[in-house]
Amino acid sequence: MKHLKNNPKSSKSNKPKVTMATAFKTIIWPRRNLVFIGLVLIVIRSLSGLILPWQSKVLLDDVVPNKDFDALYTLIGIVLAAILVQSVTSFLLTRILSVQAQYLISELRAQVQKKVLSLPIRFFDNTKSGALVSRIMSDVEGVRNLIGTGLVQLVGGSFTAIVSLIILIKLNAWMTLFVFVPLSIFGLVALKAFKFIRPVFRNRGKINAEVTGRLTETLAGVRVIKAFNAEEQENKTFEKGVARLYENVKKSLTATALMTSSSTFLIGVATTGIMGIGGYYMISDSMTTGEFLFFTLILGFMIAPIVQMSNIGSQLTEALAGLDRTEELMNLAAEDEQADRTIQLEGIHGDIKFKDVSFAYEEGKSVLYNIDFEAPSGSVTALVGSSGSGKSTIAGLSATFLNPESGVITIDGYDLSKVKLNSFRQHLGVVLQDEFLFEGTIRENIMFPRPNATEEQLQNAVKAAYVDEFTDRFDDGLNTLIGERGVKLSGGQRQRIAIARAILADPKIIILDEATSNLDTESEGLIQKSLSQLTNNRTTIVIAHRLSTIKKANQILVIESGRIVERGTHDDLLALKGRYYDLYTFQAKI
Repeated sequence: MKHLKNNPKSSKSNKPKVTMATAFKTIIWPRRNLVFIGLVLIVIRSLSGLILPWQSKVLLDDVVPNKDFDALYTLIGIVLAAILVQSVTSFLLTRILSVQAQYLISELRAQVQKKVLSLPIRFFDNTKSGALVSRIMSDVEGVRNLIGTGLVQLVGGSFTAIVSLIILIKLNAWMTLFVFVPLSIFGLVALKAFKFIRPVFRNRGKINAEVTGRLTETLAGVRVIKAFNAEEQENKTFEKGVARLYENVKKSLTATALMTSSSTFLIGVATTGIMGIGGYYMISDSMTTGEFLFFTLILGFMIAPIVQMSNIGSQLTEALAGLDRTEELMNLAAEDEQADRTIQLEGIHGDIKFKDVSFAYEEGKSVLYNIDFEAPSGSVTALVGSSGSGKSTIAGLSATFLNPESGVITIDGYDLSKVKLNSFRQHLGVVLQDEFLFEGTIRENIMFPRPNATEEQLQNAVKAAYVDEFTDRFDDGLNTLIGERGVKLSGGQRQRIAIARAILADPKIIILDEATSNLDTESEGLIQKSLSQLTNNRTTIVIAHRLSTIKKANQILVIESGRIVERGTHDDLLALKGRYYDLYTFQAKI
């Protein structure tokens, strides 16, 4: 499904608004053949529904007075046939439109998830993952009311109401006019209520996403919560969230209740009036009993869809509010959509250069200043320095997770800001300090970057990272389930799996964020050997806290307060007896 065109002017004051017109154009019209079949079925169902009240009139005015048994049998046959037609068309409507609506929901979810994954890292840094899950899974559900039940009720009800109105006018125009006045008042009340409900529904989606996001964080951090005895604190936070959600739901229920109660009162007034007027006409012999019954039954066919409009209106309003929020996501620019990203890298040599690069996460608050260095192909560049000095930011820029505010980063002489990201990242491997593992088996996690790798390639990566050193002790070996985020493994075991994953990916550029930080001394010795193999003939940028692990680096950059204050080899920097010397000798004493 094509979403609405990007609106670069969208802001908090000008949020995208999905109207019925745009929803029709983007959702209903592309499925016009199925919708047309559905509309035909709706018309047939609605017309067949009018058979019963019509035959009731015939029964009372013609069949019973004349004691015509043949006509009675014919009447029963006609009514049964109409009921059968109604049943069949109702089944086909569900099969065609409701199933299509569910397919559309799954299609939309896939599109939104695809869009979300295309967004830059900065977006995820500022958005809770649980909130995104809610937006992907919940916001699109309302479209079932545009294609499925809502459309069926809206079109079918409108058609039935119009046909019923024509019949009522022909039966008795004055009685019809009396009914029409309270119904018009109800319509005005409903329109006012819908204007109030839409922003309520829109805000409900936001609150629900926030509550879901917090709940996701709570469940993921349950060990921290229990360790600090913070269950009560988290309970209160969640209670506040669900209380906000309750207040929102209460507002929408109040508006809906207003519509329902007003419809009950106004329809009651109309019914009472019809009883009086109809009784007068029957006493005056200007209306038969059958005509009065026919009028009241047809009146029910006209009123029921109108009253039902309040429920349909709420459904459609909720659907459009959800699509509003979906469009906000779909209108965000993907990180690879910049018009100037035109360079397609077929293969890379691996020369990285930073030329006068500065960066700020927030405007006016720079974290890097005029960074200049070269990382030649096949070399190892180590970044060291105090926590918060800017090391991870440099690594993020090298991985294209971030874009420089000023200056240029090049790969083999090409400006990285003009390179198509997928053509660069296919040559990139990253091993993070807190490496992320997916729920599943050890095998699935290692093969994540290359699902089609051979068993031989897998085993080579396993041995190179010394993963077999612990999997050989497991009953299921590489097929051992590791739990969510690898919770069943030690930190060192998770790190070795991450390194095996990087080895299997066989990238040209490696970024290591303290890859040995979670390892004991014995494991660290094993991993150092595997890292030597991993970094061989690959451009490597490594963030190091244990300075003993980077003695063989081709160059070491000492970063302090966003600037390179020293650079050189391990021996060069020790000879300087500057900041690196202080850091190294301090660690040596520990």
